[in-house]
Amino acid sequence: MPESSMETEGDPAGTELREIYRRTTRFFLRPILHLLDDPDVSEVVINGAGENRVYREKSGRLELEPNCGFATEAELLAIARNLAEFAGRDLNSASCRLDAMLPDGSRVNIVMPPAARNGTCISIRRFQPARMELQKLVAAGSLSQAAMEFLVDSVYQKKNILISGGTSSGKTSLLNALSLAVPEHERVIVIEDTHELNLCNPHTIYLEAQPARHGGAAAITIRDLFVNSLRMRPDRIVVGEIRHSEALDLLQAMISGHAGCLATLHADSPDEALARMELLTMMSDLGVSTVVARRLIGLAVDIIIQVSRHRTGFRGVIEIAEVLDDGSPTLRTKSIFRREIGESIGGLTRIEWS
Repeated sequence: MPESSMETEGDPAGTELREIYRRTTRFFLRPILHLLDDPDVSEVVINGAGENRVYREKSGRLELEPNCGFATEAELLAIARNLAEFAGRDLNSASCRLDAMLPDGSRVNIVMPPAARNGTCISIRRFQPARMELQKLVAAGSLSQAAMEFLVDSVYQKKNILISGGTSSGKTSLLNALSLAVPEHERVIVIEDTHELNLCNPHTIYLEAQPARHGGAAAITIRDLFVNSLRMRPDRIVVGEIRHSEALDLLQAMISGHAGCLATLHADSPDEALARMELLTMMSDLGVSTVVARRLIGLAVDIIIQVSRHRTGFRGVIEIAEVLDDGSPTLRTKSIFRREIGESIGGLTRIEWS
């Protein structure tokens, strides 16, 4: 784990508190510090107490870390409660899951009994201080030069773009990289359920949803943040992940003068991404029909980037497709770039240019 303490200028009390939590957290996490201090490790998962219960991800592969673990459940509970205190959240048998951040910015998910039968489970997704530039994605084979140039141009022209993919497929890394194509003078509002994005733009405002707090403080939802963001003079709105009916708010923003939106969602193909957007839009309490949902998506979404993680460890773009708005009753996409993935990773080939 990097030694930075996320210091904030002008807030000495806050800086001191962060430093205390940083040192405390490192103390509790000492059995896995060698993993958290390894820049090549992107994720660490702890499946309860005992030996052979810690896995780490390197180069896209999740593998067991031998001779590594936490001896007792009490140790894991101490870590969980320390992180909950740092995040200002409740964590107990009645509220037994938590999304939070380590002091260095890495994302943490905790699930404890009774929801977790194996004991307290902790997943740590590493904060990557070195932003992944698009050219580095090309060098790594995750993107072709032509595809990169197309995406840069699409972002610059304020196309509305969805990044689709499975868990740990590289959606967030690609979204961070694409932010390099946003002109520096533009004001970007980022809306997230849990903080993950660290965009490259100097004028970026981060808004994060909040659960209901002990003592009566009401929850702040993604939809609440959307309403607020439209009053903050955004040039672009970026959504970390679309999960629920906030899909409708995003579509409305896209077609009401806030072009250039970027967002991610879970789906395994561009067509599945459209179907999922349709379903999430219809989950709104406004009673949106299938016809209206499809029409909104067709008008709003321009490009879908599909990313994937292959069993070989490869993570990257496998397809770039445009959404066809031709007035047909069903939503359709047309491939612009596509990669064939087999035992050997094929290149990303331009299928059509439009």
